[in-house]
Amino acid sequence: MAKKKHDAEETPEEMQQPEAELEETVPAPEAETEAAPEAASPVEGDAATAEEADHADVDALQANLDAARAQMQEYLDGWQRERAAFANYRRRVEEQQEQARRELVASIVKRYLEVLDDLELALKNKPTEGEGAAWAEGIELIYRKMLAVLEAEGVKPIEAGPGTPFDPHFHEAITHEPHDDHGSEEIIEVVRRGYMIGDQVLRPALVRVAQ
Repeated sequence: MAKKKHDAEETPEEMQQPEAELEETVPAPEAETEAAPEAASPVEGDAATAEEADHADVDALQANLDAARAQMQEYLDGWQRERAAFANYRRRVEEQQEQARRELVASIVKRYLEVLDDLELALKNKPTEGEGAAWAEGIELIYRKMLAVLEAEGVKPIEAGPGTPFDPHFHEAITHEPHDDHGSEEIIEVVRRGYMIGDQVLRPALVRVAQ
């Protein structure tokens, strides 16, 4: 009886043995499954979308800026062309007005050139003594005043004198004659003075020319 009782009783180590074996046969949870790939975080996806939207906005702003610059340059070019055209138009108008003024002055001055001619003839043989000398000084003063008035309007005498080369644009020859003191096509004498207004000849100078 004592032996059976001893067989029936088990020690604590014998009772724990099956549990230890069971633990060895059961695989660990980490060994059963492989590491799964990490999924994208929702926060990172939103950040990428926002960055793409920012790039799109920048591109759109740059395109608008380029278009605005192109339009501004177009307006600037057009304004500069119009400004140049207006400047040319104003210059043409001023030139036409000046030409019209000169023609008007020329038409008036021509009427008084004969008076100047008479005064010049009178002064060529002016007396130098007595009452005639005082009278001649008065005539010369009037002559100089008339020249000053004409000069103020742009009228000036044509340069000509003995020895000056003959120029058909400014001189009109009344004679061609041989002369010992002057070469061919040189002015011998100015018979009547010529006048100009600006670059326009009011009347040419009448001259004698050497052959």
